[in-house]
Amino acid sequence: MNTKKQIIYPKHQEILAAMGEQFTLARKRRSLTLLQVAERAGIHRETLRKVEKGDASVALGSYFNVLRVLNLQKDFLKLAADDEFGKKLQDLNLLNK
Repeated sequence: MNTKKQIIYPKHQEILAAMGEQFTLARKRRSLTLLQVAERAGIHRETLRKVEKGDASVALGSYFNVLRVLNLQKDFLKLAADDEFGKKLQDLNLLNK
């Protein structure tokens, strides 16, 4: 299987970095170490470091497992939940029928 390297533009990398910072803050608020969260999430400590940096190369499942360990797994459902642009497109399409 060929895997293609994901290209993340700098302005979008900033979003991932901010998300990683939120993971770090959530972990520290709970007084958990990198090792504790990594072990509970079933990932290597270096992978958790990448998650906390917002590294796009980390599998989405790893991000989810870290959220689960932090008891924030329901936040995963917030991804793309408010699709304003899609709703506007849908409404325009409905008006034109």
